[in-house]
Amino acid sequence: MSNPIARAVAGLVPVFLLLHPADRGTLPISAVGSIEGRVRDSGGTPLSGARVSLTDSRHFAMTDALGRYRLAGVPAGTYTLVATHAGFAPARVDRVVVSDGATTFRDVTLEPSAAEAPKVAATERVEEQVGRAARAGAEAAGSDRDADPSAIRRRAPEAWNTEEYRRIYENGRRGVRDEPLSTFSIDVDRAAYGNVRRFLLAGRRPPADAVRIEEMINYFSYDYPEPRGIHPFSVVTDVAPAPWKPDNRLVRIGLQGRRYRQRDLPPSNLVFLIDVSGSMSPPDRLPLVKEAFRLLVARLRPADRVAIVVYAGRAGLVLPSTSGAEKHRILAAIDQLEAGGSTAGGAGIRLAYDIAREHRIENGNNRVILATDGDFNVGVSSEGELVRLIEARRKEGTALTILGFGRGNLKDSRMEQLADHGDGNYAYIDNLLEARKMFVTELTGTLFTIARDVKVQVEFNPALVASYRLIGYENRMLETEDFDDDTRDAGELGAGHSVTALYEIVPAGGAEDGGRQLRYQGTRAPRGRDAGEWLTVQLRYKPVDSDESRLMTHVLRRDRGEERLAGDFGFAASVAAFGMALRNSEHRGDASIDLALELAREFRGRDEDGYRGEFIRLMELARESLVADRVDR
Repeated sequence: MSNPIARAVAGLVPVFLLLHPADRGTLPISAVGSIEGRVRDSGGTPLSGARVSLTDSRHFAMTDALGRYRLAGVPAGTYTLVATHAGFAPARVDRVVVSDGATTFRDVTLEPSAAEAPKVAATERVEEQVGRAARAGAEAAGSDRDADPSAIRRRAPEAWNTEEYRRIYENGRRGVRDEPLSTFSIDVDRAAYGNVRRFLLAGRRPPADAVRIEEMINYFSYDYPEPRGIHPFSVVTDVAPAPWKPDNRLVRIGLQGRRYRQRDLPPSNLVFLIDVSGSMSPPDRLPLVKEAFRLLVARLRPADRVAIVVYAGRAGLVLPSTSGAEKHRILAAIDQLEAGGSTAGGAGIRLAYDIAREHRIENGNNRVILATDGDFNVGVSSEGELVRLIEARRKEGTALTILGFGRGNLKDSRMEQLADHGDGNYAYIDNLLEARKMFVTELTGTLFTIARDVKVQVEFNPALVASYRLIGYENRMLETEDFDDDTRDAGELGAGHSVTALYEIVPAGGAEDGGRQLRYQGTRAPRGRDAGEWLTVQLRYKPVDSDESRLMTHVLRRDRGEERLAGDFGFAASVAAFGMALRNSEHRGDASIDLALELAREFRGRDEDGYRGEFIRLMELARESLVADRVDR
């Protein structure tokens, strides 16, 4: 196959669902074939998370991020194929013939429906199907690269677009002798990755301010050691040559939160705050919100409680606080939600917090989960008013998680800020598989905080380091004095969450340092035992049950041999290189999509859920489809 875009698209995390276990081994190989294709909406946009099945058969699949599906091991015969997706009318394709050892191709187009497509009756069954699809996709990632070149089409810009992003002023290089300390708050948000993926799948370059590199790096999990002792997270550091500037060094600081089983965590008092205004009617908004919350409901325990508040022209309580044992009642309340009206966001938030306070669980997880496209245009609407409201309720012990949905109206800057002030996290949900990642695979990290107001302060050794630059975290920078100020808000770390920060440093005496040491400026440099230290990392955090911070210290020493990039460190470097290429960063050096691809392929490592494989295919797609946008390859 000669078309490069088709080759890139074909491998983008195929999410296959294989032959039902009961059918394996009962049919001769020669008597089976397969069915493949894509599911799109009427405008040609691929639909992820659509369910494709054969009538009178137990064969079904969930489509991947590009709308691809594959039904394998189908006995030879004639079938009717059915495709369903939230917010669309079901579609049937009759007389699909499967021949021995052959692949039949059938694409499906779904039309929007005023009434949502039929739901799978049992929420546990939805979770099972999506979970099996994700696991099978991980096994198949990178395979079956022959695809129809028409799978990707460059979409015209939205007829109207009111998306908002906060201006990012990239961190510059800082001289160690003038500014030896670098201080920032951790960031466990992952919204930027899903949002960037959405743009790239549409064949468009994301706005530079949508590319928050630290969120892209932290979208992935890394194999950091489990913490030991009294602190709830571990700290690791290492150093290697910077791939985009080999004369410089890349320093990695990694944090790993202690992992817990959900059953060992305290009960939750949750309030689902759902935007049902008119802007939420498209299939990738309210219909997807409902499917996402179904996955979360399936994970609730009897000790957990859920209330549902909605807002449009006004706010209202749809479901009073209800035990997680009554899943049918919670699901029925979700099913009845419909979109329409203006957006009384401020009133909705206030009501949700009131409900959370009324049913507060002492020493439990008290949290409002807001699902919206971010549009607040009625009532308390200014960012200042909303921030003050959220900060006041945060001090009462109620956290805020924000989920962004949709395109063309996404208020990214506002949602990120509100989540930061609400001691919570912010994610962008562009498909059902991303919802599963947040509410199933990473549920404990999403909902349960193990360390509050986590701050990092790095002191660089001028004997070894001339200058440094923190990659990303521009919206999380702190003043030096903020590190010791326990009243200064910072980021929260969830159970099992990992956090990675990368610094690019210029070694003292290196080429970019002028290639020489100054005679009189080195008298204060560390000597003896400390002379081999690159840097010292200090971390402050508050235990969940205390307002008094604790201090951790970690030193990165210079090894005798030459440091090298390896494993997870190499993969994190590939994500950073890709982010700098997308942003066209002035600090990117030789960073390009080609370099990021090379690093990701070499250091992909273990990839049980297929997320790293998806990232590789996404970069392959970006390399080909964004040439006209002059993205640095």
